[in-house]
Amino acid sequence: MRHRIAGGVAMLALLALAGSALAQPAAKFPQRPLRMIVPAPPGGTTDLLGRLVAERLAESLGQQVVVDNRGGAGGILGTELLARAPADGHTLGIIYTPHTVLPHLQKKLPYDPLRDFAAVSLLTEAPLVLVVHPALPVHKLQDLIALAKTRPLVYGSAGNGSGGHLSGELLKQMAKFDATHVPYKGAGPAAADLVAGQLQFQFASQITARNFVGAGRLRAIAVSSAQRSAALPNLPTVAEQGLPGFAFVNWFGTVVPARTPPVIVNALQQQIAQILQQPAVSERLKTLDSTVVGSTPAVFSAFLAADMAKWGTVLRNSGVKVD
Repeated sequence: MRHRIAGGVAMLALLALAGSALAQPAAKFPQRPLRMIVPAPPGGTTDLLGRLVAERLAESLGQQVVVDNRGGAGGILGTELLARAPADGHTLGIIYTPHTVLPHLQKKLPYDPLRDFAAVSLLTEAPLVLVVHPALPVHKLQDLIALAKTRPLVYGSAGNGSGGHLSGELLKQMAKFDATHVPYKGAGPAAADLVAGQLQFQFASQITARNFVGAGRLRAIAVSSAQRSAALPNLPTVAEQGLPGFAFVNWFGTVVPARTPPVIVNALQQQIAQILQQPAVSERLKTLDSTVVGSTPAVFSAFLAADMAKWGTVLRNSGVKVD
């Protein structure tokens, strides 16, 4: 009996030590400056969002957060670097819409978009605006659908897998019409050709839409999100105009390498949640036409899996070629 008691006490002692060891990373986190990997060049929305989060995170954690821009290959280079970083919470990164789309456009990625990362939080989302050339007899979504069933239409986007491309393919499939997709090297050149009359429609950013629509050079007929945009409250959604279930937003989130201790993931999420609630942050994001979302790690993880499955179906049905 004494041996059993002694063994039990020893086991409890070992479990206590193990629990203490597991708790140490959280108690000591962060131990040094953090690195925020942004898989995009400086200056764009992804970079500005990453820098905003990094700046506020540094204030709340009491450690410097260094932004590391690693653009190239549609975000693959920076995302691969993040996947291979030490899983101790001191390296985190921004991911965005292409993260769940690229697996369906590339035969092989140097990382697994789901297994190689631990989700921290969804950060923001931004809808697109369906715009048409003003010479078209189109003033609402049903006009465009009816026109597309009588003549061939052409739409442009920033490239295969971009938000404009995904939205266009989803619209075609749900409304059951055909249109030719022309991928451009950026949304700007696509908008320029739409204004010139070489295209008939495009899903453009809210900033682009406001600029051209305000000047009378394009006409806005719908917003791509499930709910109306706060920036364009009088513009109905695609879903409102006869396609229930249609929804697309460009989204941005934060992840860390897989196997980062959950206690550290949760600590980062809690800090980011507080940052997103700051009025100054919300106002700054409005200038980027972004809406604060925020989420728990579990909710963001489920979102990533669902988004990846959704666009896999859309792109397979579109017949887009895999590189």
